[in-house]
Amino acid sequence: MTINWTEIEKKWRDKWAKSKDFETNPNDKPKKFITVAYPYPNSPQHIGHGRTYTLADVHARFYRMKGYNVLFPMGFHYTGTPVLGMAKRIESGEKEILDGLRNIYHVPEDAIKSFVKPIKIADYFHEEIKSGMIEMGYSIDWRREFTTIVPSYQKFIEWQITTLKEKGRIIQGSHPVGWCPVDQNPVSQHDTMGDVEPKIDDKNFLIKFKLDEFVFPITTLRPETIFGITNLWVNPNTVYKKVSVDNETWIVSEQCAKKLEFFEKKVSVIGEIPGSEIIGKNATNHDEREIPILPADFVEPSMGTGLVMSVPAHAPKDYQALMDLKAKGHELASKLEPIPIIGTEGYGAIPAKDIVEKMGISDQSDDKLEEATKELYLKEFTDGKLNDKCAQFENEKVQFGRDKIRVWLQENNFLEKFPVLENAPVKCRCGAECVVKILNNQWFLNYGDEEWKGLARKCLDEMNILPNNIKTEFVEVIDWLHERACARQQGLGTKLPWDKDWIVESLSDSVIYMAYYTISRFVNDGTVQPENLSKEFFDYVLLDKGDVTQAANSSNLSEDVINTMKKEFQYFYPVDSRHSGRDLVQNHLSFFVLNHVAIFDKKLWPQEIVVNGSVMMDGAKMSKSMGNIIPLRAAIKDHGADPIRLAIISSAELLQDADFNMESVSGIQSKLESLLEECSRLKKGQIGNLQAEDRWILSKTQSKIAEVTEAVEKMRLREALHDILFTFETDLSWYQKRVQAKERGDVSEILHQINSARVAMLSPFAPHVSEEMWEKLGNSEIVSKAQWPEYSKDDVDAVSIQAEELLKSTIDDIASILKVTKITPKKIVIYVDSDEIKSKIYRKILSIMVGGQNNMGVVMKELIADPNTADAKKMPDYVQKVIKDLHSESESIKRMKLEAESFDEKEFLKSELSSIGKKEFGVDITVYSKSDDDIYDPKGKARHARPFKPAILIE
Repeated sequence: MTINWTEIEKKWRDKWAKSKDFETNPNDKPKKFITVAYPYPNSPQHIGHGRTYTLADVHARFYRMKGYNVLFPMGFHYTGTPVLGMAKRIESGEKEILDGLRNIYHVPEDAIKSFVKPIKIADYFHEEIKSGMIEMGYSIDWRREFTTIVPSYQKFIEWQITTLKEKGRIIQGSHPVGWCPVDQNPVSQHDTMGDVEPKIDDKNFLIKFKLDEFVFPITTLRPETIFGITNLWVNPNTVYKKVSVDNETWIVSEQCAKKLEFFEKKVSVIGEIPGSEIIGKNATNHDEREIPILPADFVEPSMGTGLVMSVPAHAPKDYQALMDLKAKGHELASKLEPIPIIGTEGYGAIPAKDIVEKMGISDQSDDKLEEATKELYLKEFTDGKLNDKCAQFENEKVQFGRDKIRVWLQENNFLEKFPVLENAPVKCRCGAECVVKILNNQWFLNYGDEEWKGLARKCLDEMNILPNNIKTEFVEVIDWLHERACARQQGLGTKLPWDKDWIVESLSDSVIYMAYYTISRFVNDGTVQPENLSKEFFDYVLLDKGDVTQAANSSNLSEDVINTMKKEFQYFYPVDSRHSGRDLVQNHLSFFVLNHVAIFDKKLWPQEIVVNGSVMMDGAKMSKSMGNIIPLRAAIKDHGADPIRLAIISSAELLQDADFNMESVSGIQSKLESLLEECSRLKKGQIGNLQAEDRWILSKTQSKIAEVTEAVEKMRLREALHDILFTFETDLSWYQKRVQAKERGDVSEILHQINSARVAMLSPFAPHVSEEMWEKLGNSEIVSKAQWPEYSKDDVDAVSIQAEELLKSTIDDIASILKVTKITPKKIVIYVDSDEIKSKIYRKILSIMVGGQNNMGVVMKELIADPNTADAKKMPDYVQKVIKDLHSESESIKRMKLEAESFDEKEFLKSELSSIGKKEFGVDITVYSKSDDDIYDPKGKARHARPFKPAILIE
């Protein structure tokens, strides 16, 4: 059956919309509030974007079928500068961006012409993204839709930012930020090309040396090593600048001079000097010691100040560079020896020498120097102690002495902070390379506050993070977060209430917006106007602060309306599950936690965060330059929404990067088409007397329901989908084989029941075609609102499962023997175990192994200790073989065998093996037990039979 995907998907989308199936208000059901990061509309969504939203939709649909009242809303994030930069690039006629709009996204020319206005870009792609979400079948309550620049949302942000300031979470001061020198704005992930979050290393320092009348400044992460400097490095091929910096004259590289302008310093270039003229001179350090200056081509003018200090006793790169110069017979270098200042267990007097020799490093171009540096720095930081060359800091541990030395040097005007971008180069969306800027009198969220960090850690400890192994990334982000600019002077957004020259920064206005979803429908239907949203209103509704009379007086709303909105918030909050991509752990998702704990009571803190990896296309990262970006709507049009949804989900588990390819889409289409055809043939009816294979397939269906349910709850969606589409298919294939062998024609009702459960579980994954299948199965209601199949232990027949496993394994063993021997069988004889002692030993071993033990010695000890199985000491080979048999079985089968009473293997195989055996191998199969008087056993095979492992004779 070929499916017309466009037709089927439109049919069911129209039905959902007409019956308003996904619009939800508070009711008597338990609730689930599931949210996903709202999109920034500066381009259409592509296949990669579809992953996060599809995973969240599966989650929402699953809980809806589990009986929860599920709220799954959506907004659009207009705030920030990306559309500003994009509009400028379009206005200037930049070919790359125009080609992308025309050839990849197929934007009409008249729309492109309007894109010189940033709001036109956002509005166009807003509608494009929304249309794609609807076409993907996302079960969104669209009544709650908003953008972050509508007046009502801006009122909400004004309240949020004011509340944070009142709680002391916003401070004013001077702090380093990532900065676009063209846009003159702080930048964060959403402002940069490739969505890179600028990472600032504010533990980088500048130490001031003297060279004649000049300051000779050098950056370092290790100010404590100033006591071990032997020389300074200068690149002889670089022309350095003489620069007036405030009241001093510095020698630095040209690149450094430009960086200094962003550090709130008065900077002017007054001359220049070639590096070759500096080499051979002496600079003086803090204690007036003369330090020679040596040549080094490895010194990068773009790094730090373009000058480097050398501590060869503790820096492997410096040690090797000095050794290389000595090997060349450099006169000045030959007089220098490393000065050890840190004692560390496991290393000699000169640790850099030890590690260089240990790693077999031969010269300063060796890649292993990087690894050596990291290893030694970490060891010295955690275990090293400063020695007597470090003056008053002798015997200080490095990790504590470092800060004390830094403060001491700073107080004596020998040291300044020199923050750098540790992940440079980072480019703004306007194309400019970002720098670090010290902002004065700027407003910052004080994420560096330890008390605030402590609350965030408590929230993370108590919430569910999926997958759990990413929790450490959240902890690391909370640890390194420091003050973050929360306002800027350009872009779309909300003005800072107390300083209208500033706009609330884009990530700072997207941290608690989930609360606004509970209010937005009242704004959208006209019940509430933006001017009604007063501070007292928000305090009362969201924080339960003040009283309703006060809120009513300030907002000009009736007390009934206010209390209705408050009940809606209190019903849906907190957020039960927050979905987003891994790239947002380092900013948005961590800020989401921090701002919730800052503003709301503990009972309203988020309950769960679900993080997914990105999507690659045929093994490559998606990018315009690679030409492998497929817009989501184009993919839906060509292949159907459900196949795209399933291809995305089936390509990887949650945190893995999914590798999407179109081959998988066509395979999934075929699978869905055959399942729809199967559903069209099946009729609902009364199930008659059950045969062995019926009891087995119904029991396996129950087990599958339990496994799929657990997998979806834990967001192991690839595993769940694989079970629904393929493991079910394997079980059904065996069932059909059994039925056909018996020439039965009475199984339609059983298959109807099984496929009904299967389609219901498929529904959250492939909602449109599942509705069609559900209808073909004869159901009048829609499957999206049907009950999720419930696992019933009472409906699991453990004996039938172990019996059928015995039958399958016996058939497989016969087939394996025939394959190896290439015999055409005339007679097949099966021998089952009937030894009571061996059976007792088998069940005892089973009970031990279900407990997790499979060590032969331990198992044997427990067998001998039990009087009922003490005879095991006479049959070690048998015990070993049983352990091997059981070790190859799944834990669930072992448990079932243990829980179920043993059954008569002989009688079961006699009744069930004949039909399928005849069909498979073309001969009759005879079954004996070892104790039968009339046994036919010319080769003594019967003695090899074990429980669930019959012996086989083929003639």
